[in-house]
Order: sequence, then C-alpha cells, then structure tokens
Amino acid sequence: MTEIAERPLRDPSLRRSLTLFRAFLREQSDPDRCYSLLARDAVAQVARHTDLRGRVVLDVGGGPGHFTEEFRRRGAHACLFEPDARELGARGRPPEGAVVADGYLLPVADGVADVCFSSNVLEHVADPQTFLSEMVRVTRPGGLIYVSFTNWLSPWGGHETAPWHYLGADRARERYRRRTGREAKHTVGENLFPLHIGSTLRQVRARADVRVVSARSRYWPFLPGAVTRVPGLREIATWNLLLILRTGQAPASEARS
Repeated sequence: MTEIAERPLRDPSLRRSLTLFRAFLREQSDPDRCYSLLARDAVAQVARHTDLRGRVVLDVGGGPGHFTEEFRRRGAHACLFEPDARELGARGRPPEGAVVADGYLLPVADGVADVCFSSNVLEHVADPQTFLSEMVRVTRPGGLIYVSFTNWLSPWGGHETAPWHYLGADRARERYRRRTGREAKHTVGENLFPLHIGSTLRQVRARADVRVVSARSRYWPFLPGAVTRVPGLREIATWNLLLILRTGQAPASEARS
C-alpha cells in the first residue's frame, strides 16, 4: 500500500476528506487504489461501533471485493454477495467464497450476520426499502447495519455524468456520449435511481425493526452529522449519506459515534 493508505485518517478531518476526494478523481485510472483506500476508511467506521474480530459480516453489493478483503484483514468472517458476475471478476479472481446473489433475496438464514454492510449500492436499486428490509432480515437482533448512498442532488449524484445531471439525466448522458465517445455506465430508471436524504431518513426512522445510531455525511470534514439535519441544504451538501443502524435492542456496550 502507499504511504497515504497506511497512515491513519482521522474521521472526520480535512486531511481525510481531501485524501478520499483525490482518490475519487483518479477512480477511472487507478480504481484499485481508490477502492482499497475507501475500504480501509469504511471498515474503520464500522469498527468504531463493534469489535470485528470473529464477527460474521455480509458485504452486499461489494463489487470485486475490496471491502470484503479489508473486513477479513481485521479478523472478521466476511462473505461477499454481488449480483453482477462481471463486477466480481473485475480484478481477476473474486474473493474466496464470493456469491452471485441479488440483494433483494440473499441466500442466507435469518439473523446470521453480526454486521450487514452495503457501500454505495442503495441508489442503484429500484426499491431501497425492500433492500433495507433484507439487510435487516439477515442481521441478528442487536447487530449492526452500515449503509451509504450518493444522493441524487449531490454534486456526484449523476455518477460519471455529474454534475450535468442537474440539467437533466438525459441531457447529461448525451453530453457524456459526445465527450467520451461511449455510453454512460448508468442510466436513470434502470441502474441508477434518484434518492434523497430527507425522504430516506423519514422512512428509516419510521421503521420499528431498526434504530438509527448515526446519520451523517460520509465524507464531510467537520460536523458530519449537522449537515444532514438541515432540510434543503443536506440534499446538496451531504454528498453521501451514511447510516449506522442497530437491529432490535442494541446491547448496553454499544460504542458511540
């Protein structure tokens, strides 16, 4: 790993946010470095809330396995579920034990996981609440759910077509095609769906099967929980919403964010 990846990144901090942002800018040219760094950061966020050693972790929609590998490096028993076989093989061989499976219907028993993890998948599913319900189903009572997504009105909401998605999804795709000579990977209504902070928070908080431990901007360098509490502003400034949830009754020893 590079020096930047090995040095701890305090969360939140300006240095961490800038490091991750620079890595995102090189995602196309150096995806392995970008996602390895993101995996270290995300798994560290999970570790603030639970000891990962010996825990069962389900990585839902984890692509080629950067997150799964990092969970295993920290001593967890991690399993990767990814619906796209091409994504699983993007780095050559997928991680050992990886399964081609849809996040709507995971092939595991109820309550098998200590941690259910999903990074930047929710905006790619047509029915986020059903997807979340499946994450709840497979997580034991008192277990942890980590879910994050890029909201539509953030500067990154259009993914590779951003920020031109502010002018309309179709116009943004056409501009991308003209500029690059190829079609965009994501099509709104097919594999990318406009998702908003306010409505998502209301739906999650209304659920009786989970408790919100933390709702914050995943990458914001200071007061990451404050920006998500300001209607309107949060839809643009949050960039990426991170939810830490507990299923059922949380244990007394729960770590605080």
